[in-house]
Amino acid sequence: MSEVVGYGGMGAAAFVLVLFILLVIILRAGTGIY
Repeated sequence: MSEVVGYGGMGAAAFVLVLFILLVIILRAGTGIY
């Protein structure tokens, strides 16, 4: 898991990016989800 620690910054950025994409998908889907 040393490589994970080495890329901690990238991991955090990727995590935020994934959350942002999910948020965009939910917003675009609108009330269709509910």
